[in-house]
Amino acid sequence: MDMDIEIYLRPPEMETPPYPPKVITLATGKPMVVRQVDRDAVPILLNAVKPTLDIERDYYDIVGARVYAELLGWYRYRVRDEFCLIGQIDGLLVGIVNTRSYSPTVDVSLHTLAIERGLRIGAHLFAAKMEYSIEYLGRDEVLITAESPIGFRRWMIEYGLEKRDGQHELGGATPYALTRALYFRNKDRLVAGERPVPPELMEVAEREIIVASEDDILEKILGAKRRVTQ
Repeated sequence: MDMDIEIYLRPPEMETPPYPPKVITLATGKPMVVRQVDRDAVPILLNAVKPTLDIERDYYDIVGARVYAELLGWYRYRVRDEFCLIGQIDGLLVGIVNTRSYSPTVDVSLHTLAIERGLRIGAHLFAAKMEYSIEYLGRDEVLITAESPIGFRRWMIEYGLEKRDGQHELGGATPYALTRALYFRNKDRLVAGERPVPPELMEVAEREIIVASEDDILEKILGAKRRVTQ
């Protein structure tokens, strides 16, 4: 009986083209592979997100809690048409971004979680998910909101987003939109990366998603912040 009901609880899913992986050379000279993951990767990603739930600085706690719930909802087939991209350096997970398709023309940007701070990893991954929505999924616009001052500066101001009426799916702050015109106006300045990914880099990335220890994750987030403020 429960399995019969499960058919009604699971949302339908759009057929979508895959995101072609790319490699971004960071300020350190290290290559970061950006690629799409499927539901099978979620338990590993949750291990990386969990330590952020206790970090109040820069609103990591609320972002982490929401990312955790969104990924778990996707894994349990309770979120409609979600996709997730990750950034890896030598296989190590350094960032996660996710988005949900609201309709064939509109996507809803959910969250950007950078585990390694100070290298614009969050900015690069945010740009990658906008690239996927606009260029590969063919959306007309992506709705975006921010939960931190850093997010507001990075997305609303840096991209010159258009204010929208109503509420974003996440509630809270005013929603903004990245239109196709805005995306292509900003693409050369903000969207980085090269394709194809060299086979040796792709092999390392796909072999294993390595998650840092809880102490290392805290140090990467809080230590980077301390260095910036010193």
